[in-house]
Amino acid sequence: MCGDYGHSMNKPRVIAGQSSWIIKNAVVEAAVTQQAGHLGPVRFRVGGRWIEPFDLAPWAGEKLPAGTPQILRVLRGDFFCMPFGGNETPYHQEQYPPHGETANKKWRLASGNDHALQLVMNTAIRKGRVRKTIGLVPGQTALYCQHVISGMSGPMSFGHHAILKLPKPEAGRVSVSRFHFGQVLPQVFEQSVQGGYSILKPGAKFNSLRRVPRSDGKFADLSVYPAREGYEDLTLLATDPELPFGWTAVTVPDEGYVWFALKDPRVLPSTVFWMSNGGRHYAPWSSRHRHAIGLEEVCSYFHLGLAESARRNHLNRAGIPTCAQLDPRQPLTVNYIMAVAAIPRGFDCVKDIRPDATGKGLKLIAQSGKSANAKMELSFLSSGPLA
Repeated sequence: MCGDYGHSMNKPRVIAGQSSWIIKNAVVEAAVTQQAGHLGPVRFRVGGRWIEPFDLAPWAGEKLPAGTPQILRVLRGDFFCMPFGGNETPYHQEQYPPHGETANKKWRLASGNDHALQLVMNTAIRKGRVRKTIGLVPGQTALYCQHVISGMSGPMSFGHHAILKLPKPEAGRVSVSRFHFGQVLPQVFEQSVQGGYSILKPGAKFNSLRRVPRSDGKFADLSVYPAREGYEDLTLLATDPELPFGWTAVTVPDEGYVWFALKDPRVLPSTVFWMSNGGRHYAPWSSRHRHAIGLEEVCSYFHLGLAESARRNHLNRAGIPTCAQLDPRQPLTVNYIMAVAAIPRGFDCVKDIRPDATGKGLKLIAQSGKSANAKMELSFLSSGPLA
């Protein structure tokens, strides 16, 4: 990992081109950028070695043209978006940058120590306050993330934007908890006249990751990634809200680990897949952002922005929330967990994640019948923060 982890996290260090605070314990080391609050790089100690599953933009540290959004300058790991989406269309008098102020502006350190960090941002476009807390637990290869939105009223889309980087083609096996349906973005995601290319059929619905319609009449298997070299695509999955928690997982059998994320599906009702595999030929992408997959837990209408998410759309008409109604008297809390676990030989793809018999962790069960365990404070999703 680039940078120096030997200093106090209260004194930011430049890591991969960005001034960053550090939190760490014996099994996790994580950087959080001052600009835009992106969580990354992160490394986890699994099976006696360190792994770094998150994406880092290949242009990190490069001098980019004036006017490049901060989100692209910083792009890495995971970040909190509010409003979630491109936000090209204003919402009333509110014109937001891509993925909102929370993914672009500077955050201020409120408090912190080696294993926890609390940042705050006073938003300007819609006045309010967001408090970001990222914490670690000794002995756990997990990141506990909480965002509390206060002082705002009206509709708002939001979500987490985790991006993983896989080591080679078909290295990862992607799986999710039970969902009502999936759908490819209903409009063209990338325009070839602008140097962007997509392959999935716009608007196509699907019930299995293994059989998703392509524009050429064939079918794509989204459970295997990296795949479809030279294309960028985006889909949304509507998580079953009756589940006690929702999960998304990427198993990397050759590397001996699984990455997974946990959410409350009543707060974050959908998962957006952004598959970025060299399909953008325009700057700064220049066809060099490859083998990356965004697994984004959201309350949003795909990735389009607040205007599209706040109005009536086919998702919210079907009972899938695409916005929350903020109340200045009642802060909104968004809790989210990301973790990794070592897997045994023969563990192929996550089939289910459930609390273990002790009630102090999780059991991950593979399609093959193999299993893995992870220590976890599952109550954080509903109660938070960490003790």
